[in-house]
Amino acid sequence: MSDNSEFLKILSGKLSGVKIVPTPPGEPSAMVEKDSIHEALDHLKYDRDLSFNMLVDLFAVDYMGEEPRFEIVYILRSTKHNGRIVVKTRTGDEGLDTVSDLWPAANFLEREIYDMFGLPFANHPDLRRIYTPDDFVGHPLRKEFPLEGEDFDKPFVVDLEKE
Repeated sequence: MSDNSEFLKILSGKLSGVKIVPTPPGEPSAMVEKDSIHEALDHLKYDRDLSFNMLVDLFAVDYMGEEPRFEIVYILRSTKHNGRIVVKTRTGDEGLDTVSDLWPAANFLEREIYDMFGLPFANHPDLRRIYTPDDFVGHPLRKEFPLEGEDFDKPFVVDLEKE
C-alpha cells in the first residue's frame, strides 16, 4: 500500500470504536477506545491485510487536568507492507490490558510506563518497577511530581567508602 492511512481505514471497517485522527502526512493515527485497544492491536498484528508485526515504541503522555488523563501511544510497523501507523488510547489511573502477549518487547515498555507514570497493565507477566527502587515514593513523569525537594539545593555526593 502506498498510503499508510489505508491501513487504518481497513481497521476501522473491521472494528467499532476506531476513530482516524488528523496527523501530519505519512504518520496516520487512530484513537481507539480503551476497552477495544487489545482487540484492535490483535487485528493489526494478525490480519493478513494489515500484518503490523513490529512494536516500534510504546509510551505514555500525561494530560493533567483532562479526563481521561493519560494517553498511551503505540507505534507499529508492518515489515510485510512497509507501513507504519500510530494507535492511541486514553485511560485514567486504572491502566490497560498488557500487549506483551502480542509483542514481547512491550514487557519492558509497559514496566517503564508503570514505573514512571504508575499505570498498571492487567495480566502483565512481571509488572514491577524498572528504574526506581521498590520503596521509591511517586512516579517521576507525572505532572504533579515535585521538581524540587527539601535537599534540592545540596549537591549529590556518593560516599565510596561506605560501599
